[in-house]
Amino acid sequence: MNIKNLLAMAVLGAALPAVAQEVTLKIAHFLPPAVPTQQKVLMPWCEEMKKESGGRIACQFFPAMQLGGTPGQLVDQVKNGIADVVWTAPGYSAGRFPAIEAFELPFMVADATSGSRAVWKYYQQFAQPEFSAYKVLAFHVDGGQALNTASKEVKGLADWKGLKVRSSTRLGAKTIAALGGAPVAMPPAQVTEAISKGVVDGALGAWEMVVPTKLSEVAKFHVQPPAGQPYPTATVLTVLMNKQKYDALPADLKAIVDKHSGAPLVDRLGTVFDDENKAAHKKVLSLGNKIAEYSPAEMDALRKASATVQDEWVKQVKDKGLDGARLAEGAREIAGKR
Repeated sequence: MNIKNLLAMAVLGAALPAVAQEVTLKIAHFLPPAVPTQQKVLMPWCEEMKKESGGRIACQFFPAMQLGGTPGQLVDQVKNGIADVVWTAPGYSAGRFPAIEAFELPFMVADATSGSRAVWKYYQQFAQPEFSAYKVLAFHVDGGQALNTASKEVKGLADWKGLKVRSSTRLGAKTIAALGGAPVAMPPAQVTEAISKGVVDGALGAWEMVVPTKLSEVAKFHVQPPAGQPYPTATVLTVLMNKQKYDALPADLKAIVDKHSGAPLVDRLGTVFDDENKAAHKKVLSLGNKIAEYSPAEMDALRKASATVQDEWVKQVKDKGLDGARLAEGAREIAGKR
């Protein structure tokens, strides 16, 4: 090939537009693929970004810990790039994220929509430093956890005594103990079988997971606070992205991720969890299950019995250099549940 042809090819190559960068996000979480978080939140979120990016952003899902490990390791999987995005609960990695735990203190969360907006605001004001290794896409709450039991109907504080109850978080376990129960830790995938075999008497769980995990088929009794009142415990959840993956995106794709994350994603999660709450109530009642509400007197008794959980937490986080009293007060003020 002569020099003239080489020069012509170089000019032609320079005239061609650069190939637009494409990215496939590996998204991992700890529950089955049928859960509303994947089907009604994360999949539509991905589709919207794919459409807006002209197909340059795509997603691949790895539910139910398909990338290996345990739910508590999801924060490390996304930090280390094994996954690009994870949906998980910081509380599954006990002790790693103490500031955000304030929203899991007893009687903080009454519903998913207002609770999710509140925890997002709390994160921005109080908990950003402990998530500096991640690109944080959203925080939300599960709306509060009802007590789901197989054979014993729980109406108040006295009925908690001796109950073996699965909890999803460290503070949830401490709340169970303060109410007289015996907390048991286990992965979400094992809960339904554990109840069916009598390993535990029941589980604290958000309504969003009651039907997809078939908890409703083995737990025939459910008890919760009256509408508008906070639950004894709730779980904080988050959508985290690998920081290096985000930083490597071209500016236009970063803008699309930012546009569809943060407050819009928080609101979508809150709305879906509250919608699923209502749907799950109808479903469990159709199965012949019973849903009860604590009386005002029992709510007072539960609050008083669990007050020690916050006192103990304040002391514990002080050892980690945090002003627990200020964090708890800030969380309750933001949540509007003082």
